[in-house]
Order: sequence, then structure tokens, then C-alpha cells
Amino acid sequence: MLKGFKNFVLRGNIVEVAVAFVVALAFSTLITQFITFIIKPLLAATVSGNKIGLGWLLRKGNPNTFVDAGGLISAIISFVIFMAVIYFVIVVPYKAIQRRRGADAFGDPAPVKTCPACLSADLPAAAAKCKYCGTEQPGATATAPAV
Repeated sequence: MLKGFKNFVLRGNIVEVAVAFVVALAFSTLITQFITFIIKPLLAATVSGNKIGLGWLLRKGNPNTFVDAGGLISAIISFVIFMAVIYFVIVVPYKAIQRRRGADAFGDPAPVKTCPACLSADLPAAAAKCKYCGTEQPGATATAPAV
């Protein structure tokens, strides 16, 4: 049981995902601080005389009823920045490395076709038979296995 766990943890994909997760957390913290100390003050400066922030109070005297539009705008900006950083710092270099290795990372999915009998839509384009119902597929030439 422990040997299987060790093999699972030491697979290349798991290590790559773990490193990417740690890097993503670091970027997330950096971007959160950027939003908190740069973007939010800029948004608050756009609304003159509003001490609470960009938004509106539903009931006077009850700060718990404040609708924080500035927080929503900050979250959207944070998400866009975070995804852009992940794409340009992790995905683009990874695609370039994989291209040099001869692999196609994040490429177009393989072409598929739909079975006319059971309507399953995830059959490989070169399939001779449906993997769900076993129906012969039109346009595919079935080759006999070599003996």
C-alpha cells in the first residue's frame, strides 16, 4: 500500500502540479496585495466624500447593509490579473518547452465523431466501431489484425 502511494506521489505530473500550485498561491498573494494597496485606493479616490468605499448603504446607520461594488470590481480585476500572470508566466513557457520536446501542450483536441446509433459524441474520428454500442461506424475502414 505504501509503495503504491510512493509511486503515485513521485509521478512527474503530480510533482509538476504541486509546484504549479505553490507558484499559483504565491502569485495569488502578490496580486491580492497589489489589489489591496494599489487598486482599492484608486477606486476609493474616484468617489469623493465616501469614507466607506465604492458602493451604497441599503439602510442608514447599519454598516452591515453596505453593498461593496468596489470589492466586486477589485475581485474581477484580481481574477483577470491572476489569470494573465498564470498564462504568461506558466502556460506560455510550458507550451514552448513542450513544443521543443515535440509534444503539443494545450493544443486543439483530437477530432471526434458521433455514433449514429447511440448518439455518443466522443468517438475518435478514426474509430471503426462505437465503444458504447459496438455499431460499425460509417466512413471507417476496419482492418483485420495481423496474425
